[in-house]
Amino acid sequence: MIFHAHESYAQWNRQEVSIDFYSDSIEVPVEHSFNIPFSSIISEQNIKDFYLNIALSDFNSTIQALLNYKFTHKLDDWFYYQLVRKTAQEISPKEDNYYRYTLYKWFIMAQSGYDVHLAISEQQLLFYVRSDENIYDIPFYIKNNQQYVCLNRHDYKQTDFNNQTVFEVEIPIDKAINVFSYKISQLPDFKLSAYTEKDIHFDYHENAYEFKIKINPQLKAVFANYPVVDFASYFNIPLSKTTYSSLINTLKTNLQGMNQKEGVEYLMHFTRYAFSYENDQENYGKEKRLSPELTLLSDHSDCDDRVGLFFYLVKEIYNLPMITLLYPTHVTIAISFDKPIGRPVVYKGRKYSVCEPTPQYESLSLGQISSELRKMPYQVVYEYTPNN
Repeated sequence: MIFHAHESYAQWNRQEVSIDFYSDSIEVPVEHSFNIPFSSIISEQNIKDFYLNIALSDFNSTIQALLNYKFTHKLDDWFYYQLVRKTAQEISPKEDNYYRYTLYKWFIMAQSGYDVHLAISEQQLLFYVRSDENIYDIPFYIKNNQQYVCLNRHDYKQTDFNNQTVFEVEIPIDKAINVFSYKISQLPDFKLSAYTEKDIHFDYHENAYEFKIKINPQLKAVFANYPVVDFASYFNIPLSKTTYSSLINTLKTNLQGMNQKEGVEYLMHFTRYAFSYENDQENYGKEKRLSPELTLLSDHSDCDDRVGLFFYLVKEIYNLPMITLLYPTHVTIAISFDKPIGRPVVYKGRKYSVCEPTPQYESLSLGQISSELRKMPYQVVYEYTPNN
C-alpha cells in the first residue's frame, strides 16, 4: 500500500491504495472506516455483522473510483472483476484472511451494482454472481428462475460441489441487480515490455513460411480462472492490440497474390500445422477452451482452440459467413464462399464448405471432411453472418 499525505484535514483519514492493473497504476482512495475486521470463523451471523459494519463505513469514494475507471476504459465485466480482486487483495490480503478478502470482493461487486450472493458450505465461503450465459465448468444454482454461478470455485479445487449442501446467506442490497457477463469485447492495454516473440513456421504448397509474432505470457494469468463458455463467446474474444498488429499484418502480407479460397486454405494450414496438437485432458486435466490469443500463446492446443483461432482470422481478414459443426468427438468449421467447394453443408438455405483447421490422419483440402466423421451426426452450435 502507498500512503499519501493530503493538505485537507478532512482527507487525513484516507489512504490511497495503488493498484497495478496491467499497463496502469490506479490510485484508489480507501477511508479508514472501510477497514472492517472479520473473524477466522465463518458463520451466517458473523457475515451479517460484517455487512452491518461495512455498510455504515465511508465506502463511496472507493466504489466510485473503481466504477470511474471501469467506464472510462470500457472494462468488460470479467476485467472489472479482476480490478475488484486486486483492490480487495490490497485492502485485505487473501493469504491473511481468505474470508475477509472474499467479503470485500462481494461487497465491492454488490455496491458496483452486480447481483451477487454469498453462501456457506461447511467452512467454505462461496461467492456467486448472477449470469444468464451458458457456463459449463463451474458450480451454479437456480433461484427464482435465475442462474447464479460460483466466482471462487478455483479456490476450492478439491471440493465435490455435487455432494455438498450449500446455504445462502440472505443479505438484500438495494440496486445490486446487474447481470454479470463473461463476454469480452476488448482486452486491456498491456505494457510493451510484457510481450515476447514466438517463432512460427509451417508449410503450405511446398513453401516454408517462417515469421515471428508478439505474444504476452500475462494472458495466461488473466484467463487462468475463466470458465468454459459457449462458442460465440470465446470465438469473439479479440486479440490484444500488439499481438493483432504483429500477426494480422504479417498474414495479410503473406496472402498478397492469393485469391480468397487460396487465402482461406493458407489460414487453414497455419492453424493446422503451426502448433502442436494435444487434447485438453492431457494438457490441463479438464476441458478448457482457449481464446484465439491463448492458442497463439500455448505450445499445445486441440480442435476447439484451433477452430476458434481459424474463425477469428477468417473473420478479420475475409469476413465470410461461417458455421461451427459439433460432432460427438470433434468440432470443425464450414465457410460460405461464392461457390461451394466439395460436398457442401446446407444450413438455412446457404451452402457451406468444410474447412478443417485441426490436423487429421488424412490430408484434407478445402471442402473435405474426414472419412471418420462423414456419417456422424452433428449440430450447428454457432452461426456467424457478417454485419449481423
